[in-house]
Parts: sequence; C-alpha cells; structure tokens
Amino acid sequence: MKIVISAGPTRESIDTVRFISNRSSGKMGYALASAAAESGMEVVLISGPVTLPPPPGNIELIKVETAAQMAIAVKTAATNADIVIMSAAVADYRPLNALPGKLKKSSGNLVIEFERTEDILASLGEIKRPGQILCGFAAETDNLISNAKEKLSRKNLDWIIANDIGKPGQGFAGDRNAVTMLSANGQLIELALADKAIIAQQIIAEITSK
Repeated sequence: MKIVISAGPTRESIDTVRFISNRSSGKMGYALASAAAESGMEVVLISGPVTLPPPPGNIELIKVETAAQMAIAVKTAATNADIVIMSAAVADYRPLNALPGKLKKSSGNLVIEFERTEDILASLGEIKRPGQILCGFAAETDNLISNAKEKLSRKNLDWIIANDIGKPGQGFAGDRNAVTMLSANGQLIELALADKAIIAQQIIAEITSK
C-alpha cells in the first residue's frame, strides 16, 4: 500500500531575501510518515522547509519550497497512491511579483499585491480515483467542527483532521496535539491530547481500518 503525505509550511518569495510563510513545523506530517512506515506502507513524504531530520524507515523524502512546487510533487506522487494525507500548511496567497534582488526600504508604507495559490487539496479531490482515500487537515481558531465539515464536503475528502490551533500546548510547533477526525460517512472520532507520534499512529490506524 502506497501513502503520500505532505508536511510543513511553504515559502512564497517577496524578493531574494524575504518570504511569506507560516508557523507550521512539519512535526505532525513527519510523525504520520513514521507511523505509516512502521505499519509497513510505502511512504512518500513531500516536505516544505523544516528543521527536522528525515524520519527513519522506508520513506522517500521529496523537499519543496513553494506552493506551486508542492502541488506538482503531490499530484505526481498521488497518481498511483492508495492514500493521500495533506497535512502541510500550504500558503493560500503569494506575492504577485517577486522582485529579483533585495527590496530596499523607503520612508513610506509598503503595499504588496497577492494572488491565490492552487488549492492542492481541492485539486486532489477533483481527480481522486475510485478507492483512493484522501485526507486533509483543518487548522482552525474558531468554529472547529462546522468549518471542518464544510471543508470535508467541499473538497471531496474521505477524512478531515480538525485541530484547534488556538489552544495552548497543541498544534503548530509543539510536540503534542489533540484532534477530531471526521469522515465522509459521518464518523466523528476525538483523539485526546498526546504526543504527535501517538496521534499519528491513531490517525493511520483509523484511516486504514477498512
């Protein structure tokens, strides 16, 4: 069984020095890759820029930087995958015109025009093969379950993993997490606060339990 997992943030350049990114550490995605490898699956881990060492086990690690690069890598790897888990925090917007060189400061304010990046998870939902399992993440600060359910339906997912990143001690950057798993057939599974390695094992077990 082949599983593709995305992890970490993306970076979108403002100029050759500066970029737009987010607080994702990649720890959840790397933990998922380790758990999947431990269960005997063929694992492809597509990672944005992180400071983590490569996870142990039989894992193919593909490193990318931008949302566009991640889209290409994920969609290519997903063509023959049985399971795809998008845990990466992909930038929704990127600067419309990245400058070739360093942008010099001036006395006034700076206005940067942004454009949308591809919604990779929605794209995967549109091309999902019969029998392929597609799982996304919903990192929310409010209306956790309702936002996750809307995303689950709109993007044609089989599972969505919702986590409240507004609560201290879980979510971005930390070593622990607490999540709610929602499935397209109406299941709702609460995974209590625990090390991300344990949460990852529980997620993999639930997704592959059919």
